[in-house]
Amino acid sequence: MLEKVNLDKVLFLDIETAPQTYLFQDLDETKRSLFEAKTRFMQNDEKSFEMLYGERGSIYAEFGKIICISVGIIHQSAVGEKQIRMKSYYHDDEETLLRQFAKLLDERYNTPYHILCGHNAKEFDFPYICRRMLVNGIKLPATLDIAGKKPWEIPHLDTMELWKFGDFKAYTSLPLLCNIFNIPTPKDDISGADVARVYYEENDLERIKIYCEKDVVALIQVFLRMKGDALVDEGNVQYS
Repeated sequence: MLEKVNLDKVLFLDIETAPQTYLFQDLDETKRSLFEAKTRFMQNDEKSFEMLYGERGSIYAEFGKIICISVGIIHQSAVGEKQIRMKSYYHDDEETLLRQFAKLLDERYNTPYHILCGHNAKEFDFPYICRRMLVNGIKLPATLDIAGKKPWEIPHLDTMELWKFGDFKAYTSLPLLCNIFNIPTPKDDISGADVARVYYEENDLERIKIYCEKDVVALIQVFLRMKGDALVDEGNVQYS
């Protein structure tokens, strides 16, 4: 199936999220109660609500926000070499970056032939973006508005789902796929678990953006290996 995918029509993406407030006690009383209700079955003597918020405040779209969306496309150069072109939307104001991203989708990725691709994106990135767009009063672009569509009408690809081959037992991380496919990845100074700290304590959104872009480059390389294509040379990755 992948050999039929038109790479010119695929937008690869990854998001980074942070909790809306850094600490659980900074939530207003209503939000604290609602978070406790949502996570009440996870709480125990070893897991306080404060700890659960530190672990999951970014993951739940009701309590988190998107701080960066990085996107990449595969472009054919004049001499026939594959190139990766990268762009990121990142801002402290979530509505600003979401409107910029929605404009990209509405203007350039708005037909049934366009495809969005991510890793674990059907479970996390795509629904998170949709939920936060609705919270911010933004109309869903066509490629994200899947209500009422049949599964084969939804223009989304997920490298983790592709790797499962129908097996629903386990999560496979993007770094693990890079390792087994011998895809070189730069050593990162942060991981996903560090994003909230870097955002709130170091105020370093640029550093988070760089981390997010590296994940998109890795995503594209994994997709190319799954498709049976050659990897893109590191020198052919362009950042804007």
